Amino acid sequence: MTARLIQPEEAHDLITRKNAKLIDIRSKDEFAREHIEGAQSLPLDQLADAKILSGPVIFHCRSGNRTAMSKNRLSAATNGDCYILEGGMDAWKTSGMTTQRDTSQPIEIMRQVQITAGILILIGVFLGLLIAPQFFAIAAFVGAGLTFAGATGWCGMAKFLALMPWNQRAIG
Repeated sequence: MTARLIQPEEAHDLITRKNAKLIDIRSKDEFAREHIEGAQSLPLDQLADAKILSGPVIFHCRSGNRTAMSKNRLSAATNGDCYILEGGMDAWKTSGMTTQRDTSQPIEIMRQVQITAGILILIGVFLGLLIAPQFFAIAAFVGAGLTFAGATGWCGMAKFLALMPWNQRAIG
Protein backbone atom coordinates (compact mmCIF):
# COMPACT_ATOMS: atom_id res chain seq x y z
CA MET A 1 0.00 0.00 0.00
CA THR A 2 1.29 3.47 -0.87
CA ALA A 3 1.48 6.26 1.66
CA ARG A 4 -1.00 9.07 1.10
CA LEU A 5 -0.19 12.74 1.70
CA ILE A 6 -2.47 14.42 4.22
CA GLN A 7 -2.82 17.94 5.59
CA PRO A 8 -2.24 18.74 9.29
CA GLU A 9 -5.96 19.06 10.04
CA GLU A 10 -6.67 15.59 8.63
CA ALA A 11 -3.69 14.19 10.54
CA HIS A 12 -4.98 15.72 13.79
CA ASP A 13 -8.42 14.22 13.08
CA LEU A 14 -6.93 10.75 12.46
CA ILE A 15 -4.92 10.98 15.68
CA THR A 16 -7.90 11.98 17.81
CA ARG A 17 -10.65 9.97 16.09
CA LYS A 18 -8.85 6.82 14.91
CA ASN A 19 -5.97 6.75 17.38
CA ALA A 20 -3.43 6.95 14.56
CA LYS A 21 0.23 6.69 15.55
CA LEU A 22 2.29 9.78 14.78
CA ILE A 23 5.90 8.83 13.95
CA ASP A 24 8.64 11.46 13.77
CA ILE A 25 11.44 10.23 11.45
CA ARG A 26 13.90 13.03 12.31
CA SER A 27 17.05 12.36 14.31
CA LYS A 28 16.90 12.00 18.10
CA ASP A 29 18.56 15.40 18.65
CA GLU A 30 15.99 17.14 16.42
CA PHE A 31 13.16 15.36 18.24
CA ALA A 32 14.59 16.30 21.66
CA ARG A 33 14.60 20.00 20.78
CA GLU A 34 11.05 20.11 19.37
CA HIS A 35 8.33 17.64 18.46
CA ILE A 36 4.59 17.29 18.03
CA GLU A 37 2.95 16.23 21.28
CA GLY A 38 2.23 12.52 21.29
CA ALA A 39 4.65 11.75 18.46
CA GLN A 40 7.01 8.79 18.77
CA SER A 41 10.61 9.14 17.66
CA LEU A 42 11.74 6.61 15.05
CA PRO A 43 14.64 8.07 13.08
CA LEU A 44 14.69 7.09 9.43
CA ASP A 45 18.07 5.40 9.79
CA GLN A 46 16.57 3.07 12.44
CA LEU A 47 13.45 2.19 10.46
CA ALA A 48 14.88 -1.11 9.18
CA ASP A 49 15.40 -2.28 12.79
CA ALA A 50 11.83 -1.44 13.83
CA LYS A 51 8.99 -3.92 14.00
CA ILE A 52 6.24 -3.54 11.42
CA LEU A 53 3.92 -0.78 12.57
CA SER A 54 0.20 -1.49 12.61
CA GLY A 55 -1.86 1.31 11.17
CA PRO A 56 -3.08 3.84 10.81
CA VAL A 57 0.36 5.45 10.94
CA ILE A 58 1.27 9.05 10.10
CA PHE A 59 4.93 9.79 9.38
CA HIS A 60 6.43 13.26 9.52
CA CYS A 61 9.71 15.17 9.49
CA ARG A 62 10.41 18.89 9.73
CA SER A 63 9.47 20.10 6.25
CA GLY A 64 8.02 17.00 4.59
CA ASN A 65 11.00 16.41 2.28
CA ARG A 66 12.51 13.42 4.11
CA THR A 67 9.16 11.68 4.41
CA ALA A 68 8.26 12.34 0.77
CA MET A 69 11.61 11.00 -0.43
CA SER A 70 11.22 7.90 1.79
CA LYS A 71 7.58 7.22 0.97
CA ASN A 72 8.16 3.63 -0.23
CA ARG A 73 10.30 2.69 2.79
CA LEU A 74 7.73 4.15 5.16
CA SER A 75 4.88 2.32 3.45
CA ALA A 76 6.79 -0.96 3.68
CA ALA A 77 7.21 -0.47 7.44
CA THR A 78 3.45 -0.50 8.05
CA ASN A 79 0.77 -3.13 7.68
CA GLY A 80 -2.16 -0.72 7.79
CA ASP A 81 -3.07 2.68 6.44
CA CYS A 82 0.03 4.79 5.93
CA TYR A 83 0.03 8.58 5.71
CA ILE A 84 2.63 11.30 5.30
CA LEU A 85 2.08 14.69 6.87
CA GLU A 86 2.46 17.05 3.93
CA GLY A 87 4.75 19.92 4.87
CA GLY A 88 5.83 18.11 8.02
CA MET A 89 6.07 19.79 11.40
CA ASP A 90 6.43 23.19 9.72
CA ALA A 91 2.96 22.82 8.18
CA TRP A 92 1.62 21.54 11.51
CA LYS A 93 2.78 24.75 13.23
CA THR A 94 1.63 26.98 10.34
CA SER A 95 -1.87 25.52 10.67
CA GLY A 96 -1.95 26.73 14.28
CA MET A 97 -1.27 23.47 16.09
CA THR A 98 1.31 23.37 18.84
CA THR A 99 4.54 21.50 19.41
CA GLN A 100 6.57 20.75 22.50
CA ARG A 101 9.84 22.71 22.57
CA ASP A 102 12.75 22.18 24.89
CA THR A 103 15.18 25.02 24.23
CA SER A 104 17.51 23.64 26.88
CA GLN A 105 18.37 20.89 24.39
CA PRO A 106 21.28 21.62 22.05
CA ILE A 107 20.57 22.60 18.46
CA GLU A 108 20.73 19.79 15.91
CA ILE A 109 24.18 18.37 15.15
CA MET A 110 23.96 19.22 11.45
CA ARG A 111 23.18 22.85 12.26
CA GLN A 112 26.17 22.85 14.61
CA VAL A 113 28.28 21.48 11.73
CA GLN A 114 27.03 24.24 9.42
CA ILE A 115 27.79 26.95 11.98
CA THR A 116 31.23 25.55 12.83
CA ALA A 117 32.17 25.04 9.17
CA GLY A 118 31.03 28.55 8.29
CA ILE A 119 33.02 30.10 11.11
CA LEU A 120 36.16 28.13 10.24
CA ILE A 121 35.90 29.09 6.57
CA LEU A 122 35.43 32.77 7.44
CA ILE A 123 38.39 32.67 9.82
CA GLY A 124 40.56 31.01 7.16
CA VAL A 125 39.59 33.57 4.52
CA PHE A 126 40.06 36.59 6.79
CA LEU A 127 43.41 35.37 8.10
CA GLY A 128 44.47 34.51 4.56
CA LEU A 129 43.64 38.02 3.37
CA LEU A 130 44.98 39.90 6.39
CA ILE A 131 47.97 37.88 7.62
CA ALA A 132 49.29 35.19 5.28
CA PRO A 133 47.88 33.25 2.31
CA GLN A 134 48.69 29.96 4.07
CA PHE A 135 45.59 30.47 6.22
CA PHE A 136 43.44 29.79 3.13
CA ALA A 137 44.31 26.16 3.84
CA ILE A 138 41.81 26.24 6.75
CA ALA A 139 38.97 27.02 4.32
CA ALA A 140 40.25 24.40 1.87
CA PHE A 141 40.46 21.75 4.62
CA VAL A 142 36.90 22.45 5.79
CA GLY A 143 35.62 22.46 2.20
CA ALA A 144 37.32 19.11 1.55
CA GLY A 145 35.78 17.71 4.74
CA LEU A 146 32.29 18.85 3.74
CA THR A 147 32.76 17.37 0.26
CA PHE A 148 33.89 14.06 1.81
CA ALA A 149 30.90 14.10 4.18
CA GLY A 150 28.49 14.72 1.33
CA ALA A 151 30.01 11.98 -0.81
CA THR A 152 30.28 9.30 1.88
CA GLY A 153 27.63 10.17 4.45
CA TRP A 154 30.25 10.21 7.21
CA CYS A 155 31.00 13.57 8.83
CA GLY A 156 33.99 13.75 11.14
CA MET A 157 32.98 17.19 12.38
CA ALA A 158 29.52 15.86 13.36
CA LYS A 159 31.14 12.94 15.21
CA PHE A 160 33.47 15.36 17.02
CA LEU A 161 30.67 17.81 17.91
CA ALA A 162 28.50 14.96 19.21
CA LEU A 163 31.18 14.34 21.88
CA MET A 164 31.01 17.91 23.20
CA PRO A 165 29.55 18.31 26.70
CA TRP A 166 26.58 20.42 25.57
CA ASN A 167 25.45 17.57 23.28
CA GLN A 168 25.45 14.98 26.04
CA ARG A 169 22.09 16.26 27.29
CA ALA A 170 20.16 15.30 24.16
CA ILE A 171 17.64 12.54 24.64
CA GLY A 172 19.24 9.33 23.43
